[in-house]
Amino acid sequence: MAYLTVLLDGTAYGMILFIISVGLTVTMGLMRVVNLAHGAFAMIGGYLAATMMRAGMPFAAAAVSAALAVGVMGALAELTLYRPLYRRGELAQALMTFGLTFVTIAALTSIFGSNVKPLPTPQLLSGLTNLGFTAYPTYRLFLIGIGGIMALLLWRLIDGTLYGARLRAAVDNPRMARAVGMDVNLLFTGTFAAGCALAGLGGVLGADMLPIEPYYALRYLVIFLVVVAVGGIGNFKGSFLAALAIGIVSTVGTFLLPGASAYIVYVLVLVLLLWRPHGLLPARSAP
Repeated sequence: MAYLTVLLDGTAYGMILFIISVGLTVTMGLMRVVNLAHGAFAMIGGYLAATMMRAGMPFAAAAVSAALAVGVMGALAELTLYRPLYRRGELAQALMTFGLTFVTIAALTSIFGSNVKPLPTPQLLSGLTNLGFTAYPTYRLFLIGIGGIMALLLWRLIDGTLYGARLRAAVDNPRMARAVGMDVNLLFTGTFAAGCALAGLGGVLGADMLPIEPYYALRYLVIFLVVVAVGGIGNFKGSFLAALAIGIVSTVGTFLLPGASAYIVYVLVLVLLLWRPHGLLPARSAP
């Protein structure tokens, strides 16, 4: 039964990776913006929620408020920092967003210090739930459920609505999109803000597994990028499968081979990308 518990832990971890990384799938995959500051937005969400909860705000209200605040910050960043670099190439975008990450780390360290910022589990979701074969943390079951629901909603939004079609059209041919009356700038700003809000929400929900501290943005950036790359750039279903696979493999590796667990995921990623260079489910436009 211990293996089933480990599998549940891996699934919960994978759901957190998906919630945070799906925003990067939006910005990097659909909008084609190299955003190495994505982890910084998740980290800011965690710090904001921790501060709100310390002031007495309930967990749910703090999580939603932090996500919305990070979304607003993302919109402002897109207007002032990202948009001027859209035509400057990937190197300029990578350098600017990497620099933004270091600025964010310095600012948060100055404000909150270098210690881990705890986010207490809400009373309703604390404790254990009897699953028959084991008593499992209720909060992690909540993570699995909320991650699955968000995956279905986002897949439906991007692949099955007019909004998703407009976004893909605006990315593929912005001049034609403007010619038919679409406000491409507003669409990009709103989409970027939504991606940042998802990162902020993931930072709050996943604080139990990915602790909030100043170097969060660098510590977990690689794994967020790995999820997007392995899943297939711009493919939500691929990102979901990749996040689950990485979460489960990483957790099982820690359980079975704790000394080598840090390397198992990256060896698997290397093999997968050699086998499928464009990811598990590459975008339709991939060669």
